[in-house]
Amino acid sequence: MPTFLSSPDMGSSKEIVMSGIRPTGFLHLGNYFGAIRNYVKMQEDYECYFMVADLHSLTTHPDTKELKSHVHRVLAENIACGLDPDKVSLYCQSQVHQTCELYLYLNMLAYKGELEKTATFKEKVRLSPDNVNAGLLTYPVLQAADILLHRATYVPVGKDQEQHLEMARNFAKRFNHRYGEVFPEPVAFNFSNELIKVPSLDGSGKMSKSENQMSTLYLSDDDEIIQKKVMKAWTDSGPASRDSVKPPYIENLFLLMKLVSAGEVHNHYEKAFNDCTIRYGDMKKQLAADMVNFIAPIRERVNEILNNEKYLQSVMETGAEKARKSGEKTMKLVRKAIGLNYY
Repeated sequence: MPTFLSSPDMGSSKEIVMSGIRPTGFLHLGNYFGAIRNYVKMQEDYECYFMVADLHSLTTHPDTKELKSHVHRVLAENIACGLDPDKVSLYCQSQVHQTCELYLYLNMLAYKGELEKTATFKEKVRLSPDNVNAGLLTYPVLQAADILLHRATYVPVGKDQEQHLEMARNFAKRFNHRYGEVFPEPVAFNFSNELIKVPSLDGSGKMSKSENQMSTLYLSDDDEIIQKKVMKAWTDSGPASRDSVKPPYIENLFLLMKLVSAGEVHNHYEKAFNDCTIRYGDMKKQLAADMVNFIAPIRERVNEILNNEKYLQSVMETGAEKARKSGEKTMKLVRKAIGLNYY
């Protein structure tokens, strides 16, 4: 293992976790099970930096009229889901200027061809061909800067971000090779050893903060909307023979039930499917009720937090101070390694 440069007061001996989420819409069930649930577990045993990625959001959402309210909502939803601002650094990306400095240096190690090949870039170009800006192209570089700034070991990411995490490792290796060992290579972390991808209710893909809203269950949805969305989920007439293979849209329902329902409830419907006695209407009613019971307490806590702007401001200020302190320790090592310390 390489020996990494360190400063005399690097602080906590805990391994470091870093992740972030863009304030471009309401958080949904996929965000919770794909990321936030792991954040909550990690805060007890790791040094955690969790970021609201407002700079990233500007690549696709240049209109900032609602940015403040969206940032506040993301913070409130993270706290309502169990994150403790006293245990983690919960901060806004733009308030940690060291990120932008590291982003600039890493851009010197990123190549146009590899950036153009990233799946997310190609998808964004397809969706918004008139907004192919440089920030969109170098999105993975800024994401790498977010992670490497804290010299993070673990990054709890969803499946769609695995390619970006691999690029962050590549940038770390290139920097270390060119200037000296500064950065560890971050790896994906998930408590179940697999990255969870929560399906949309219509079976067409994953849940989304901004697309296909009637097939996505948001943490802000009221009880009636939750019930309506679940009851509209795709089903069929049921299996024709015992122990049939579930079609993807039925498998989706069972995955959602496994996430929010009691084990015996999930097992009951598994048995009913296998012996061809399942009634999808009953299953969806049960799933809708369990979804309401899961989401409603989070939604109510979010609304309480949003009504206390002074508290949210305090959370951001404290989190940014922690993140800046961590970032500056890293940047001193980076500047020294590059040779930018002229006096």
